[in-house]
Amino acid sequence: MEVSVMSEILQTHQRHRKKINSRWEYSVIFWLIFLAASPFSMIFWLIDMYRRKSIFVDGPVTRAWLEAHRITPVIFSV
Repeated sequence: MEVSVMSEILQTHQRHRKKINSRWEYSVIFWLIFLAASPFSMIFWLIDMYRRKSIFVDGPVTRAWLEAHRITPVIFSV
């Protein structure tokens, strides 16, 4: 009886630990993708501003954030 209780406690602790590690890993991957997408977002933002002759387009930070937000879940779904 006592062994099963200890086993359940250990499993709960491992699940909680895995969730914390997963969140940390997700954040690190998200920021790496964000930083990698930033220069490209800046270039495409400048091109878009030139083509549309308007400053009312999504900025480079928004574009990089959206790319990271789109790509990171795909990596973690595999």
